[in-house]
Amino acid sequence: MIPPASTIRKRLRLRHLQLMVALSEMESLRRAADELAMTQPAATKALQELEDTLGVSLFVRHARGMEPTIFGEAVMRYARVVFEDLDELREELAGIEAGDIGKVRIGAVMAPSPELLTHTIVKLKEAHPRLQMTVTIDTSDVLVQSLQQDQLDIVIGRIPDGFPALDLSFETLAEEALSIVVRPDHPAVQAGKKTNKQTTARPKLADLARYPWIIQPHPSPMRQVIDQTFRESRVAPPVSTVETSSILTTLSLLRDSDMLAVLPSSVAQYYVALDAIAAITTPLRGRLAPYGLILRKNRRITPAMQLVIDSIRAA
Repeated sequence: MIPPASTIRKRLRLRHLQLMVALSEMESLRRAADELAMTQPAATKALQELEDTLGVSLFVRHARGMEPTIFGEAVMRYARVVFEDLDELREELAGIEAGDIGKVRIGAVMAPSPELLTHTIVKLKEAHPRLQMTVTIDTSDVLVQSLQQDQLDIVIGRIPDGFPALDLSFETLAEEALSIVVRPDHPAVQAGKKTNKQTTARPKLADLARYPWIIQPHPSPMRQVIDQTFRESRVAPPVSTVETSSILTTLSLLRDSDMLAVLPSSVAQYYVALDAIAAITTPLRGRLAPYGLILRKNRRITPAMQLVIDSIRAA
């Protein structure tokens, strides 16, 4: 039986977690003991203490060595998180000592990048020049997984359908429309009568399907909307496709080909204003769920994280 958390806190020692991290890397008790400068009997005793503390078997012993049980895999995962947090603690303390206020790792989908995220970063750097921020732009499924693995601190995106997310909190920020885009001199643009600088006459979806399309890979929400559009319109999807979530790759392909792509409307309008692309008014069926602020429930919010969260909410 798993003992109460209070009992685990009293009996658990840092060397127990160090041993689990070493075992996850070395896959051998002897090599793990050598890595920690312990004798093998001492490592065996520490592992037994940990199993007694948690009330479960962490490894299956056999002639070829040790294989972690499902309990052992869970403990190794959390042990790594503990030491990653200690590394971050050391960095934060060193930063405070040097006059910094901390570091924040932000992940975001494309839609908030041109306005909300840019506004947030600019305002924060004006007010807190020594605040360190790293920004990763990707699809929600990739970002949420990175958040759960402690590779990101904050995500602006969506929790994908069916994604295990009991450890996550979600706060709605905004909705996101989608636009079909092409290069400014694309045949689909030239064939229609231009109504203004940013839009063209509305081609039929079946006509657009004849061109190659740049689409996001499964299981991104944007890809689901594209698939739904063709399905509900009873139009065969394009035969020729390129899958990518990279905005740079998408823009480069659009510039040098007759390909079409789907972008968040906020991103599309940013590049339309630069005359880099043109937006087509052919509508996409279905709507994306609102994107929002995603955090780990069991993650301590640092002062630096709180600054970013407050700024995102204000923006």
